[in-house]
Amino acid sequence: MEEKNYITPAGHERIRSELLQLLNLDRPEVVKVVHWAASNGDRSENGDYIYGKKRLREIDRRIRFLNQRLEFAVIVDNAARKKGEADAEQVFFGATVTYENLEGPERGKETTITIVGVDEVDLDQGHVSWVSPIAKALIKARIGDCVKIQTPTGPTEIEILDVQYN
Repeated sequence: MEEKNYITPAGHERIRSELLQLLNLDRPEVVKVVHWAASNGDRSENGDYIYGKKRLREIDRRIRFLNQRLEFAVIVDNAARKKGEADAEQVFFGATVTYENLEGPERGKETTITIVGVDEVDLDQGHVSWVSPIAKALIKARIGDCVKIQTPTGPTEIEILDVQYN
């Protein structure tokens, strides 16, 4: 049995768009090239045919993967969480959290992260997986809470400054 794949609405849409792109545009184009290359005769030394078949396998593999991820996707929409409500100040999946390091070399540094699904991780944008150590430490904490997290340089304490749901 497959584990649930928690995902934000934006992440679900991104995966669905990629799947439709592969199914409706990329795959038919590669099939045309492979068909044309196959009609040219000797396939053993036909680069278009060999590369096309390889690319077709890659596309089919990605389509199967995306279908599986969408099949087990559980869309978590936090649009109902309003600023000022009690649960809007608590960290859950989909929250954008601003915190301050209270210890170590980065003491006083503010960092903002968004807790997203494993298929949406993008560290450059501050998107971290809900199964990451930082997200696990933050989930269910509230604004003003101090939590301990494990970092590569050792345990450190952080304070939650703000929680938002977009």
